[in-house]
Amino acid sequence: MKACIFILGVLMALAGSAAGEAPRTAPYPPSDAIASIDFAATSTITRRAIGSDNWPVTWADDDALYTSYGDGWGFEPKIGTKLSQGFAKMLGVPPDFRAINIRSETGERRGDGKAGPKASGLVMVDGVLYMWVRNTGNATLAWSGDHARRWEWGFRFTESFSCPAFLNFGRNYAGARDEYVYTYSPDGPSAYEPYDHVILARVPKGEVRRREAYEFFAGMNEKGEPAWASDLAARRPVFTSPGACHRIEVVYHPALKRYLMLLAMNHASAWGIFDAPEPWGPWTTAFHTARWDIPGTHGYRLPTKWLSEDGRRAFLAFSGVAAEGYDAFCVREMRITPRLKK
Repeated sequence: MKACIFILGVLMALAGSAAGEAPRTAPYPPSDAIASIDFAATSTITRRAIGSDNWPVTWADDDALYTSYGDGWGFEPKIGTKLSQGFAKMLGVPPDFRAINIRSETGERRGDGKAGPKASGLVMVDGVLYMWVRNTGNATLAWSGDHARRWEWGFRFTESFSCPAFLNFGRNYAGARDEYVYTYSPDGPSAYEPYDHVILARVPKGEVRRREAYEFFAGMNEKGEPAWASDLAARRPVFTSPGACHRIEVVYHPALKRYLMLLAMNHASAWGIFDAPEPWGPWTTAFHTARWDIPGTHGYRLPTKWLSEDGRRAFLAFSGVAAEGYDAFCVREMRITPRLKK
């Protein structure tokens, strides 16, 4: 039955993408772990940092959440210069969190839209912040050992990895499954185009800065185990949704024991949450919409600090339009209903 649902979903997705639209149905069958995901009323949404967007986020060793904003002035009180890439940290839990802008001569960048470098992924591992920066000719790695004040810049991918995001676990990478750091990305060169596939890379957590240490998911072997290749050309998709793999976020939810992929399918409110027992799948659909109830949203994030211990409550962060007509840092409560095991 699931196979039939999957085939139907792929055919519908192909039909939607051929018409230049987001798929009208989900590309994977319903989750057998999550019965539903529901969102609080739109009137409850918190909107801050009016005029800024993007918002990759990670839970750090000092218990703060660190984030990077794009094309704006950060949180209130705003800084005096519009940045393509700026930084901030957040303390507390919604609705009572507060945010503080962080200035960085070595990390800040200028230039609007495609012309400006912007963070696409953040993770803290053993006290070091790592950041993927898009709009640099694919993506470039940077890192900070002092909580986003000073940044060093490393290698750049020259193929694919247009808009990568790290797999986030708990505080300072606590609860990680193994000694690797994982990165997901749409399989294409531009952060502004949706692609057919998502790809996956891993690197030993002590060698994140070394391009030569990266391995790429190369499919499942005859034993049903993931295969890894040092050659990027050997990569295989870890997730497929034809014409609808755009901006991405992946976190591990410890209470549910599931990996959650938040995937924007276009730049206009079509997105989904997909879950899997392993970083490479198999994926099922926990939530999917071709048109969310809020227009003009993108960049969906799920801060791991904001996941409840029972697994049923979380706070979604995303870029959305404020009353002033500008982008903003938006927070919306979500409720997760686990599926009862038979």
